[in-house]
Amino acid sequence: MAHEIIALIAQYGLLVVFLNVLVEQAGVPVPAVPTLVVAGALAATDRLPVSGVVLAAVLACLVGDLAWYAAGRRFGSGVMRTICRISLSPDSCVKQSELRFQRWRGRVLLIAKFVPGLSTVAPPLVGAMGLRLPTFLLLDGLGSLLWAGLAVGLGYAFAAQIDVVLATLASAGTFAFELLLVLLALYIAVKWWQRRRLLLALRMARITVDELNQAIAGGRSPIVVDVRSQPARLLDSRVIPGALLADLDSVGRTLQDIPPDRELVIYCSCPNEVSAAKAAKLLMALGYRRVRPLLGGLDAWDSAGYAIERLPSDPAADGDDSLHLTA
Repeated sequence: MAHEIIALIAQYGLLVVFLNVLVEQAGVPVPAVPTLVVAGALAATDRLPVSGVVLAAVLACLVGDLAWYAAGRRFGSGVMRTICRISLSPDSCVKQSELRFQRWRGRVLLIAKFVPGLSTVAPPLVGAMGLRLPTFLLLDGLGSLLWAGLAVGLGYAFAAQIDVVLATLASAGTFAFELLLVLLALYIAVKWWQRRRLLLALRMARITVDELNQAIAGGRSPIVVDVRSQPARLLDSRVIPGALLADLDSVGRTLQDIPPDRELVIYCSCPNEVSAAKAAKLLMALGYRRVRPLLGGLDAWDSAGYAIERLPSDPAADGDDSLHLTA
């Protein structure tokens, strides 16, 4: 089987490269770098055109990323939550991307392909943030060219060594192919288990949006804390009225003057209230005794029809030309 796959890459290399990269950019955990490296090695022996391999990879990146970019522009934070729900690392897939976007802005596309998880999240994120289409195509094209060029270049430079590996795989036959499938399945299983273990570790009593509304109306006045990151609030400006703004790194400092016996309600907009649960555990470790995440987070509060406020736009973001909407 391995021999047939290698022959397939040699015969239909450009199509295989295009489809593999496109599927990976769509979010399917099927790595494309090994295919690019093999294609680079085949190009070194004139079995594939090196420029064609790179062009096919870049084109696939642009096609896949443009679809995510359009979804981000059209659906905003909704598509980000969808990606996070299907991700094998829902607690960090969007948060880490938001932090990198805060530092890099649209230029995050230049490094996105080199950071696991960021490649799929970055295009809809910059789309939702308002990155103009020409700027997106330029930055994403350059980032894709760097990524594909490096992988193909490695295969081209180490073609002799890779030929030995390919020959070994071909001689191993079906066993080598089955071993690769087993390793891929193990990778997905490990990521799923890590996700499951995190959710179990953060399992705690939540407060429903109806209970929170009744507490506010009844005069209990719990302190509501929004622990989304700043880029997340740029992406979605909704807040529960009166909420304190913090994040996982600053929530302790933000609440340092709050008595430890006050009732605290923590909310975010991530699946399973992961960030809110992490913040709640952190606050309980600091001595706060009455802390609960909001079940369903900001979306559940808004869907129930309760009051919502909008944060003012960020002047710094408005001043960044790379974030302006197209005319």
